[in-house]
Amino acid sequence: MAIIKVEYFSEVLGMNRKVNVIYPEPSKVEDYQVTEIPVLYLLHGMTEDENTWLSRSGIDRLVRHTNVAVVMPAADLSFYVNTNYGMAYFDAISNELPKVIHNFFPNFSTKREKNFIAGLSMGGYGAYRIGLGTDHFSHVASLSGALSFDGLEAGFEQNIAYWGGIFTDLKSFKGSDNEIVTLAQRKTENRPKLYSWCGEQDYLFQANEGVAATLKKLGYDLTFETSKGTHDWYYWSIMIDRVLEWLPINYIREERKINFELN
Repeated sequence: MAIIKVEYFSEVLGMNRKVNVIYPEPSKVEDYQVTEIPVLYLLHGMTEDENTWLSRSGIDRLVRHTNVAVVMPAADLSFYVNTNYGMAYFDAISNELPKVIHNFFPNFSTKREKNFIAGLSMGGYGAYRIGLGTDHFSHVASLSGALSFDGLEAGFEQNIAYWGGIFTDLKSFKGSDNEIVTLAQRKTENRPKLYSWCGEQDYLFQANEGVAATLKKLGYDLTFETSKGTHDWYYWSIMIDRVLEWLPINYIREERKINFELN
């Protein structure tokens, strides 16, 4: 296994970008030159960057016995959307980045069934926004994702300068493709399999619970799990095990003592 730091110029964003890539052990890939290595795009949360999954979760240790590559991009505070202030992060990460990665690593699969995306908090929203807004990914996972702003309107209004730069305003957000439920309603073909977890003491729990119920009514293949837990890396570093176990890859979940049970 190797951890490779890639810097490239994004034509979409007009600036240099950084991404970390975990390359699987050649012994875990039947043929070192195989062109079908599965890929997991792993998205960070607010205040974080391309290094956070490596430094906080031990993802490199967790995947060392698998055949999956992991791509961890930086998205600043963009919420992984084409922002109101003119920066097209959605286009850069959902469309440009996979092409950049394939140019650097031509043996990474471009097949939908071998491409997955997951994230936490802001990145959980980003994973659903990109996974439902494109046809690139067969499996999409969220940990404590900001999947809805219902019940959180006060926080939106208190920081309108930031949120206005991202989504314009709540009125414009509602019914747009940036609203996960609306986007899910509009997607009728190539629906990905979905996974979602949120801690019951997390301030985003009700939002996750409500979105999960709606997605199931819409007929999505969704695995929604809960447990005790807050909005914290202690839980995310454990639950990424569960995401890896859920994905269609060669993965053996580590046996680690935890003080909570999944519901």
